[in-house]
Formats: sequence, C-alpha cells, structure tokens
Amino acid sequence: MFRLFALIYTLAAPTLAGIFITALLTMNRFDGTSIIYAAAAGFLVGLPVAYLVAKQLRENA
Repeated sequence: MFRLFALIYTLAAPTLAGIFITALLTMNRFDGTSIIYAAAAGFLVGLPVAYLVAKQLRENA
C-alpha cells in the first residue's frame, strides 16, 4: 500500500499546492510568505488525501 500511497501523493500534493497558490493569487496576495504557506498547506493536505484515495483503491480493487 505504501507504493500506491507514494504514487498518489506525488500527483496529489503538487496539484493541491498549485490550487492553493492559484486561489491565493486570485485574492491578490502576492507576498512570498503567503505563497510559501499555501504551498506547504497543499503538501500537508496531500497526505491524508493520498492515504484516503489509496485506501479506497486498495479496497475496491
């Protein structure tokens, strides 16, 4: 399951970070600190998302 989790995480985390940064830039927050926090939040939120997706794929496969 770890390999599946790692594969999904490598796809989900940058996607979520990009979504958070795009939302931040849409709100006219152009300072570097906010962008770094949004990217870090995307990578942290990616952990449970990847775990849940991997778990569902493992159960339904």
